[in-house]
Amino acid sequence: MADRRSERAADELDFERILAEHFPAISRLARSFTNSESDRQDLLQEIAIALWKALPHFRGECSERTFLFRIAHNRAADWLSRNKAAAAQADFDLPDPSPGAEAALVRRERMGRLLNAVQRFPSGQRQTMILALEGLSYREIADVLGISESNAGARLTRARAALHELLEVDR
Repeated sequence: MADRRSERAADELDFERILAEHFPAISRLARSFTNSESDRQDLLQEIAIALWKALPHFRGECSERTFLFRIAHNRAADWLSRNKAAAAQADFDLPDPSPGAEAALVRRERMGRLLNAVQRFPSGQRQTMILALEGLSYREIADVLGISESNAGARLTRARAALHELLEVDR
């Protein structure tokens, strides 16, 4: 009984540490799949619950970061399929902590354009671009999405080209 309690306490500490360490990135990932702050909060809660349930099964075959992004990606994809109609209308609420009203406005507009462009991508390209924007390597992207590393690279190349085209057209 005491061993089980200590295992549970260790799981709780791991859960809190992993979530705190990667929360900003997971929050950005959730934002890319949602169109409102309340939806993002709901999705983040689903991701946290899924992490809590999956953590005891973590075998260390990949990094904690990759493990968490895989869970977050799967939750976000499920959420998107359940809320497709709502997610089709992008109405992003992007807080900006940068100093100065003008700088904040410029940054918010750029981020809005980027997220609007990424929202238009087919699912595979969108997922790949979001993970790349979070700094994941091709290998980590491949692990998260369950595809080959070369496929991850090809998707990212197509996504970058599409992003460049969309941002040029929107100017």
